Amino acid sequence: MKKTIKSIIRHLILSVLAIVWLIPIIWLFCTSFSAYPGINISKFFPEKWTLQNYRLLLFDTDTVAQFPNWFMNTLMIAVFTCIISSMFVLMVSYAISCMRFKMRKPFMNIAILLNLFPGFLAMIAVYFILKSLNMTNTRIGLILVYSGSSGLGYLVAKGFFDTISKSLREAASIEGASQLQIFTKIVLPISKPIIVYTVISAFLVPWMDFIFARIILNSGISSEQTVAIGLYRMLDKTLINSYFARFCAGGVIVSIPISVLFMFMQKFYVEGITGGSVKG
Repeated sequence: MKKTIKSIIRHLILSVLAIVWLIPIIWLFCTSFSAYPGINISKFFPEKWTLQNYRLLLFDTDTVAQFPNWFMNTLMIAVFTCIISSMFVLMVSYAISCMRFKMRKPFMNIAILLNLFPGFLAMIAVYFILKSLNMTNTRIGLILVYSGSSGLGYLVAKGFFDTISKSLREAASIEGASQLQIFTKIVLPISKPIIVYTVISAFLVPWMDFIFARIILNSGISSEQTVAIGLYRMLDKTLINSYFARFCAGGVIVSIPISVLFMFMQKFYVEGITGGSVKG
């Protein structure tokens, strides 16, 4: 009886938390179909529904809202960052997990210590370094910022590589395989879950980031901005009454690629997290 009561209370609490979490998302989704272009907090559901906001956002751009350019800029930055960061993370994780070299443990400790500090603490120094190299207001500069320290996030992938049988690598080494061959032909093919986890995590960083994009892409030219900066501009007090519904539509569109990615990769993503938590 006590277990049943506890189970009911637990599920009620979880249901309340789920509702609280979903309310803003549902409101944003509904508002994106509102015929009123501004913000309306007096009613949860719009009085009139329309697809006009999506049409204006995607096909009728102006000097303020250039969503197709923002989306392509963000997608390009995210894809290249994802490729570079995933390579860095997987290679560093493999080296730390499967190879033994001097300063290995001190490096691991330093990397974990550095990860305790938020990355944006270094944004002023990063900005001036990029400025001295004439790489501000460029996609390449932003990609380098996102990718530069990605190898320090090796911990989860290292935990997964720790679970791979050492005998496989030793057998390949006896047959004359190099470390690169062992990594690419033996370890990676059986590491699909952690690869998926690493790729998705690397893709999410530039896709959702605002701080570094705001600091580095500061030319003020709307067509060169990312989705996060462009949508944020719509919330300016002089624009919000005309662009808030379009802002909500943009939020819905931006969430679609990530949602689809998680739907298809959820199994591998969860396996990557659980596999990487076995050993540290």
